[in-house]
Amino acid sequence: MNIDDQTRLGVGIIGVGKVGAVMGAALRDAGHAIVGVTAGSEASRDRVDAMLPGVPVLDVETLVERAELILFTVPDDTIEELVAGLAKLGLFSGGQIVVHCAGRHGLGVLQPATDAGAIPIALHPSLSFTGTSMDLPRLRQTTIGVTAPKPVLPIGQALVVEIGSEPIVLAEADRALYHSAIAHASNHTVAILAQAMEVLSSLGVEDPSRVLASLVDASVSNVLRAGPRALTGPVSRGDVATVGAHVEALSEFALTRGTAEVVDAYRAMARATTARALENGSIDEPTAARLLDTLNAPDPLDAEDD
Repeated sequence: MNIDDQTRLGVGIIGVGKVGAVMGAALRDAGHAIVGVTAGSEASRDRVDAMLPGVPVLDVETLVERAELILFTVPDDTIEELVAGLAKLGLFSGGQIVVHCAGRHGLGVLQPATDAGAIPIALHPSLSFTGTSMDLPRLRQTTIGVTAPKPVLPIGQALVVEIGSEPIVLAEADRALYHSAIAHASNHTVAILAQAMEVLSSLGVEDPSRVLASLVDASVSNVLRAGPRALTGPVSRGDVATVGAHVEALSEFALTRGTAEVVDAYRAMARATTARALENGSIDEPTAARLLDTLNAPDPLDAEDD
């Protein structure tokens, strides 16, 4: 089976979550046929209707028997058991392509299918999916990590190119570290921005996103273009008093909310920022030490409680 010859594959999707729906739509747009999906919830069935209209909802066994390419887009922790179970039933066939999109997993979770003669490929799009059509143009602008045995690596790369993305080859041993970098950049950014919006809302700001939008857009653009040298702000300037004022204000905020989530996150990220600023040369070691002393000091409100 040669994807380079534009072979039209019959694709079966196990798990039509946000990733499965979008990847399925992208493969269909590339000329492949979606022969069926599994959809165990009303949300999944609605997603099929919206993103893959006309595609039949099948049971897992029927789908695996019919598909030439099986796309597993189920939760990471369930892939291994699901593949092993299907292999035990003898459902995989030689030359069948089995693909998953779990970032931390490589080919190991597909080994039972590989033992049955299937072609294993691990993909991971560097994209935060919404599960809607707006993801399709975004998918064409992103990269997809590809892990596959060397003889069949071109198949995985060709699949990625066909849907308009850029393939990045990842070694099996590097998957978890790669995924940690992606998750750190994306998920933790979401958490930090949500915290900042909560603080602004507490001050009566009606549209916190309006306050943050230009600032965050510029910060992301600057660091992607210039790297760590784009770092700005009070830590980078060595403004210890300002950092101390931030910690005090956020500690008071924590007291009113009954949770230290925001101030703890600020302290942790400010420590990391201190190390980065020191490496950049924007602060010296004595200044870094004063910043860390401020960040590591006991919460002044805790002292009052005592």
